[in-house]
Amino acid sequence: MPAPHPPEFRRRAVELAREQTKPVAELAKDLGISGSCLRNWMTQANTDDNGGSTGRLTSAEKTELAELRRKNRQLEMENEILKRAAAYFARENVLPK
Repeated sequence: MPAPHPPEFRRRAVELAREQTKPVAELAKDLGISGSCLRNWMTQANTDDNGGSTGRLTSAEKTELAELRRKNRQLEMENEILKRAAAYFARENVLPK
């Protein structure tokens, strides 16, 4: 997978595409990216500008969702460890010595 383009490059590419001086496909070729990539950036920029009113997640919401999912995985793992520890100690207290 190629390295992601810097945010400034994306922002400038979207600005150039919005000026509509060239077709999107031609502009994308000049920038060294695919036309679908530039269209995706434009769609995401429009969503961010409209505050997500299009039914899509804004970039900030996507970042927050990724962080919440990461935190949820961590908490689930910690919960599983605690369950196993509780079962181990409960078994230890029940068995005769």
